[in-house]
Amino acid sequence: MTDLLPTPTTTSPPPVPTRRRWLRWAGRVAMFGAIGVSAWAFRDQLPDAGALWRVALHANPGWLAVVVLTQLASMAMFTRVQRRLLRAGGVRMSLPRALRITYAGNALSTTLPVGPAVSVAFSFRQFRHAGATPRLATAVIVVGGVVMNAGYAVVGLTALVAEPYSRSFAITALAVLAGVTGAFALLWNRRRAALSRLALHAFGPLLRHRLLVPLTEMWQGRGALRLSPRDWGVLGLMAVLNWVFDILSLATAERAVGVHTPLYAVTLAYFAAQAAGSVLPLLPGGLGAIEASLAASLVAFGALAVPAGVAVALYRLVSFWGVVGAGWLAWLTIKIAEDDATRVRLRRAFGGLGTALYAMSQTTACAAPVPPAPDSPESA
Repeated sequence: MTDLLPTPTTTSPPPVPTRRRWLRWAGRVAMFGAIGVSAWAFRDQLPDAGALWRVALHANPGWLAVVVLTQLASMAMFTRVQRRLLRAGGVRMSLPRALRITYAGNALSTTLPVGPAVSVAFSFRQFRHAGATPRLATAVIVVGGVVMNAGYAVVGLTALVAEPYSRSFAITALAVLAGVTGAFALLWNRRRAALSRLALHAFGPLLRHRLLVPLTEMWQGRGALRLSPRDWGVLGLMAVLNWVFDILSLATAERAVGVHTPLYAVTLAYFAAQAAGSVLPLLPGGLGAIEASLAASLVAFGALAVPAGVAVALYRLVSFWGVVGAGWLAWLTIKIAEDDATRVRLRRAFGGLGTALYAMSQTTACAAPVPPAPDSPESA
């Protein structure tokens, strides 16, 4: 009896056009060239391995362990924010897989000149592989960014409350922020339909502008996330803890070398360094600017120059170099788990070691389901 069902065949992907291939390689050369130029320009401010090793021998090992643990906790909090948002949309992801995505996305974001855009595209693709619809993946990225920025603002205002000279301003700002948020939440629960019509009538033409596309997508994708008040509270707490653990990592690095700056001063120095790093966004991870700003701010708050510089070097060794190194290893693990061609290249380059790396990635990577069809023509 002849089988009338077609035999499944393996189809190879269409070849990449030559022009696109050249553009891709030109982009890679430009990215790594910019990284090399930045490293050469700030070569005097890069951590020296020998000096760091000598300082680590005299630093308190208990505090050094706390530096690493707090940095791991900070990354874990950010990972849990994204996991909870995915779960609110009906997609479950294991914690190891979510951690790999978080570390890999952070490495892409902090080391490439156009890293934030590449990181967003990478996270979107990984969420799609996990089973999220395009609308849900977009909502997770946008809402997660909003929640993390809100936590950043709360931590900064709290540090200003602890500072005597800025206490009155910070308390007023926190009271206004809490009042506006509470009033909006109360009105939204009681007059949701009326507020929606009013917002569309007042801001409809503005929201259709191309510069506000992310806000429009977040508004359209609000139905993809079923967040309860408890979910919002947990998300806010985890966002705050993400920044708190990162700041504690800097504070414990100071304690490891015998510097005892008040915690609010460390927090203000941390925010000043973040602002300095964002002035030159093309520098990988704010390299050079963050170190210089941190050391100068800590000295301004009373720390000695040499211990402050050593504490900053230890903190950046863990929070930047260590996290970026782990992130690129996570990216490699994800890449070789998804691409069979990468396995072949690894086998040719490293022989049995490449095969072992591929086998390890297959055992640690979670099976990714086929992405579902778009839930609407607009999201497609």
